[in-house]
Amino acid sequence: MKITGIEVLTLPDHGDSMMLAVVDTDEGLYGIGEVGVRTRQRAVAGGLDHLAGLLVGEDPTRIEHLWQTMFRRGFYPADRILASAIAAVDVALWDIRGKSLGIPVYELFGGPVRDHIPAYVHVGDIYHDRPAFLDRCRDLVAQGWGHLRFSAPHDEDDVLDQRRCLRASVDLFHAVREAVGEEIELILDVHTRLDPPEAVTLCREIETARPFFVEDPIRCENPDAYRMLRARTGVPLAAGEQFASKWEFARLLDHDLVDYARVDVGIAAGLTEARKIAAMAEARYIRLATHNPLGPVTAASSMHLNAATPNAAIQEHQVDPQPLADALFTLRPRITPGRVELSGAPGLGVDIDRIEARKYQATAAERPQLRSRDGAFTNW
Repeated sequence: MKITGIEVLTLPDHGDSMMLAVVDTDEGLYGIGEVGVRTRQRAVAGGLDHLAGLLVGEDPTRIEHLWQTMFRRGFYPADRILASAIAAVDVALWDIRGKSLGIPVYELFGGPVRDHIPAYVHVGDIYHDRPAFLDRCRDLVAQGWGHLRFSAPHDEDDVLDQRRCLRASVDLFHAVREAVGEEIELILDVHTRLDPPEAVTLCREIETARPFFVEDPIRCENPDAYRMLRARTGVPLAAGEQFASKWEFARLLDHDLVDYARVDVGIAAGLTEARKIAAMAEARYIRLATHNPLGPVTAASSMHLNAATPNAAIQEHQVDPQPLADALFTLRPRITPGRVELSGAPGLGVDIDRIEARKYQATAAERPQLRSRDGAFTNW
């Protein structure tokens, strides 16, 4: 069996673009992977075009060899953009391998260690309407969700005042805890919006409300900054969704700077690399909380990783694809409130109507451009 090409599909998804890579073979089998970076898709598309030139004619079952070739060839190691392209191809190769043997991908990883994957859900960004936000939380709990995630608020005019964000986040977190009770787990995503002084105060002020974890309280470029935060708060910390390799994760894991590793299979160079990161984390008693604000392909690849990973804790689930995109998937993971079900289908257990999908050329949405009150750029 030989690789014959890589087809890139861009599907509309909630005003954004879902980018998929389909790896074809000369035996008619194909695999599907998803690009994790949605903000710079033209750059990723160039990476996929380059990788196709390396892979055509290669044996798709030599997954580790092809990963090493993609990541290391060209002398310079892959960064987040190229790693996202590699991720899509790598996941597609595992999909092909599972299909060729007639078994789910998690069986290739040693078989499942759990019956389903615990999942958390996004509450949404309607926090400026406090009654509606709290009603939304109660409704999700009534549906059966036991873990709720929401973001640190910013002003409606795309201004981020860090002190105001700090106060609003503390107030909101305690309000949600009061609204849903003690049994529901709460996750606060700061989204790298705060500087260390505000992050420390925020984490300390919500300790009594027992967060499941606080995600990305500070920026990711210098993981050593988590040393300071770790020493000053007792809340569980989670980070890693912006990391592209085991080498980046090593700085967090080796020094016990987080409690949860936020591995994104679509960014961290695919399932091949994600499994290695998971093993590194297991050796340090750190659990996985896989990042997945994306589509059904990443939901499926995350499910297979988590199904066979002893230290997997929980999987992110944002929303289902918009109806147009959802209709293109002829097979996809089954997600019920609070859990992702294991699939017995060969490969990833995801398929798409490629003929219909080719009719769409979606464009990635521009992310919010937040600024501080003095007009300076700040993180979204």
